[in-house]
Amino acid sequence: MSLIHTTTWMELIGAMLFGLAVLHTFSTRYFEHLAHTQTAHAGLWHLLGEVEIVFGFWALVLLAFMGAIVDWHAISHYLDETRFVEPMFVMVIMVIAASRPILQLVSDTTEKMGVALPLQAATARYFLALSLVPLLGSFVTEPAAMTLAALMLREIIFTRNASNKLKYATLGVLFVNVSIGGTLTHFAAPPVLMVAAKWGWNAEFLFATFGWKAAIAVLLNASVLTFLFRKELAEKAHAEFHGNRTRAPMPFVLVNLVLLIGVVAANHDPEVFLGLFLLFLGVSEAYKRYHDRLILREALMVALFLAGLVVLGGQQQWWLQAALSSLSDLTVFYGAAALTAITDNAALTYLGSLVDATSVDFKYSLVAGAVAGGGLTVIANAPNPAGFAILKNSFDDQAISPLWLFLSALPPTVVAILCFQTMPRRIPEFFDLGAWLQWLESLDRRFLFLLILPLVVAIIALWSERITAKNGKRSVPTDVELEQMESEYLAQE
Repeated sequence: MSLIHTTTWMELIGAMLFGLAVLHTFSTRYFEHLAHTQTAHAGLWHLLGEVEIVFGFWALVLLAFMGAIVDWHAISHYLDETRFVEPMFVMVIMVIAASRPILQLVSDTTEKMGVALPLQAATARYFLALSLVPLLGSFVTEPAAMTLAALMLREIIFTRNASNKLKYATLGVLFVNVSIGGTLTHFAAPPVLMVAAKWGWNAEFLFATFGWKAAIAVLLNASVLTFLFRKELAEKAHAEFHGNRTRAPMPFVLVNLVLLIGVVAANHDPEVFLGLFLLFLGVSEAYKRYHDRLILREALMVALFLAGLVVLGGQQQWWLQAALSSLSDLTVFYGAAALTAITDNAALTYLGSLVDATSVDFKYSLVAGAVAGGGLTVIANAPNPAGFAILKNSFDDQAISPLWLFLSALPPTVVAILCFQTMPRRIPEFFDLGAWLQWLESLDRRFLFLLILPLVVAIIALWSERITAKNGKRSVPTDVELEQMESEYLAQE
């Protein structure tokens, strides 16, 4: 058999196995049912019922076919040429972001911000978990945002006997908001990360082109969902997140935060972020009293899922690239949103970036469609398996229905599509960060100092007053206190 025929056969087999893997993700509840009815092989059915196992399992089948059709060296060469940085990074960031010190920091921040909202404490934290945390994904990466938001929502509502309607609606909005919430910068969202360097996109361009629209869509989705389920949230949502656990001291929180920032900064260098991860494991072992159980098992399962997706996705270039290159710009947008449901959106944008001589509109449509459709299925966006693994035990049979997830994610996806398609392609100048920076640079430094000084003084005064009030101290004694001090002085005399 010639090399050309061998390659063609492998591509066809890879496409068929990829289709079977997608079908398998929609059938996991059937395997869970078999585990309860056919107990003789319950372990096997439970294994095949784990969504995180699906793509890893079919990737092994692909490698077995590759070894049979070609040889062992073909398997070794294929794996050597495949980059597994993203699965490793998601695993590391998931464990660190889910640690108690980081969760405590995020929880305290949302608690303080929730006080400013005209909502009950629990409802306010629910809203912020679906809005603020996904937008923070633009700075701490989407996998970290997904992990933080899922853990917060699990404690706020998913473990409080909420209805399945609320659970699925929340999961759909969470997946969509995390997918689009990472587009304020050029390094956080996997589908943006795949093309940013090649197309010369920086953070300013991303915010001006995608970010402000994504922020509007995120806030709309979270606001509408919170309003629709306001009664159930008022009855069942729980505001307390830490419980009675020992709080980690702030210096220890800062150490963990520095490690998290280091991992995010080194997201392209596995040698660096794995080294920082080992340091984190050592610190967490040395200070067990400030840590809960690390979610290593869940993170490794998600890494297996993503690694399998990478292995299988490498054989889909021959049809995905051809399909994208033949579409108009508008069709690319909707085609990307639809294709994202059956393939990873980062793989989709990467394959689209291989198409030569593409227009600016094509690039925008490809990325906007990919991130807009990133919440439709568990395989649509790389961080989705992390949220899936954290929240699935809160559903019936400890399984999430792919169909109900798809239907629940459709409304927030439509909101994202409308924001990306109907709003101006570039942000108005009033909101243009670059224009504001140029204006600030043109100002006289002495004028800036005089402009900022009163604000700084006011902030310090407010902070000092708050600290004084918190400690129950007063700088000027009251009349009663003066009389008491005088009586004590006379008694001493």
